[in-house]
Amino acid sequence: MKEILREIGMIARALNSISNIEFKEYDLTKGQYLYLVRICENPGIIQEKLVEMIKVDRSTAARAIKKLEINGFIEKKDDEYNKKIKKLFPTEKGSNVFPFIKRENDHSNKVALEGFSEGEVETMFNLLQRVRTNVEVDFDFVKKGNKRNY
Repeated sequence: MKEILREIGMIARALNSISNIEFKEYDLTKGQYLYLVRICENPGIIQEKLVEMIKVDRSTAARAIKKLEINGFIEKKDDEYNKKIKKLFPTEKGSNVFPFIKRENDHSNKVALEGFSEGEVETMFNLLQRVRTNVEVDFDFVKKGNKRNY
């Protein structure tokens, strides 16, 4: 069997390392840019939804969100109906950094997909979505405290 997940992991780690180096000048470290992008794309998102989108545990997300808040990239606001719910919004500083992050992402996509036809890109995207969907079943199962049988 081909080591597809190993390849995906190497690609993800390489791109994450590049981003961490390039975003250091903006005081964004250790994947914080992932959270900032999702918050800029979804102003008012709640932390639980962000956790679900990024596929991390609550404590990892809480630390990243706290650092983004302390560094002035995002702010938390109370929900108008339920004061227990905190909504996340980009600040002006966060909104100003977002276009740079987006440009880096677009560039990384262009470099990664160099030499692929539109059809190949579409096929790869669809196949990777299927892989993610398959993995999400186990992710959700294990996150609920269950053990996989293998």
